Amino acid sequence: MPDLIFQLAIILTKIVTLTFIVVLPLVPLSVYFERRFSAIIQDRVGPNRVGIPLSLLGFKKDFHMFGLVQPMADGLKLFLKEDFTPAHVRKAFYWLAPALTVIPALITVCVVPFGSPISILGHAEKLVIADIDAGPLFVFAVSSLTVYGITLAGWSSNSKFPFIGGVRSTAQMISYEISLGLSIIPVLLYFGDLNLSKIVQHQADNGWLLLPFWKDGKIGLPDLQTAMFWIPAFIAFLIFTVSIFAETNRMPFDLPECETELVGGYHTEYSSMKFALFFMGEYAAMVIGSALIITLFLGGWSVGFGLDQYISQLHIGSFHFGGLIHMGCFLTKLLAFILFFILVRWTVPRFRYDQLMKLGWVIFFEAALINVFLAALIIAAPSLSTPIIAAGAILLAVVTGAIIWVAKVSEDQPKPLRA
Repeated sequence: MPDLIFQLAIILTKIVTLTFIVVLPLVPLSVYFERRFSAIIQDRVGPNRVGIPLSLLGFKKDFHMFGLVQPMADGLKLFLKEDFTPAHVRKAFYWLAPALTVIPALITVCVVPFGSPISILGHAEKLVIADIDAGPLFVFAVSSLTVYGITLAGWSSNSKFPFIGGVRSTAQMISYEISLGLSIIPVLLYFGDLNLSKIVQHQADNGWLLLPFWKDGKIGLPDLQTAMFWIPAFIAFLIFTVSIFAETNRMPFDLPECETELVGGYHTEYSSMKFALFFMGEYAAMVIGSALIITLFLGGWSVGFGLDQYISQLHIGSFHFGGLIHMGCFLTKLLAFILFFILVRWTVPRFRYDQLMKLGWVIFFEAALINVFLAALIIAAPSLSTPIIAAGAILLAVVTGAIIWVAKVSEDQPKPLRA
């Protein structure tokens, strides 16, 4: 019984710490980074005034804190705004939609490994809430529920523009969910495991998937098979990253909330904290998407270069704190990738809807499918004879050429203008 209580306490501590203390504060922090980064790109100042009004207490100057209190001011403003519900909406679904948008994004946190195990009072605990053996499948299954919130928001608003935004989001999710799933099949074939903790540990021991330059603590060039696999790994990384942009409705794929065409899109009829939940859901999905990219392709919590084994052994008495250093490394990578998301938003123009669909169905779907066969051929090459490898390579080249030719022929050609 005491062991059960201890385990329940550990699980509860993980949920509270990793979800509400680590991940959830990244949402307002991402908003702050968004404003600051966009201001730098556009040669503006950005938020720099909101702070502690020390002048009211007799001091000469206020403490502005570089605008870091701006997200708190935004949250307070949204919390105090009138929660207006239009009379024409379908109220039950109208109220349910914001929750369906933000909750799945937060649930997917439970399978992301934040660091290597730490030892407390002789108990080794992994810095992951649920260390299940189907991590990527769980993330895809739960995160895909977000589209129900967006679709319900558009439909329940009983208004034209939100409804179009909801339909767009559904079509976009279907288009990119397929390529998203196909793109990580080469990664799972390479690691031979669906457990995200084991995938990160493999990268810590043998080099990151996109940076395989050490093995068993020794830095050096990878073997031929690992070097060859870098090609399908990079293709998978490219397709997966762009698909995550589309899945999270971020620029340049924010067609469901395109303000130039749909006023505000699916959340046009929302205000106050209901609108804030949509906002929070978008940024939470961006954080989790970035975490998944880092975990699969960039080593997760691994510092790399053969240092992870040494860091894991650091301890003070019986407290092994190396996992906390790894957690700091993971969060550093996560913030860097969030900045990359923000950079893309403010530099790449929005796609047209037909371009969005063509990219998902005509380019990414076929490229991800071909990449699966390419990765399988490279992985199986050591156990195959040379003639079989050559035949497989020729067949793969022929199929690739045929798919490219069919896509080219089926493309609508622009018609000449008549006088």
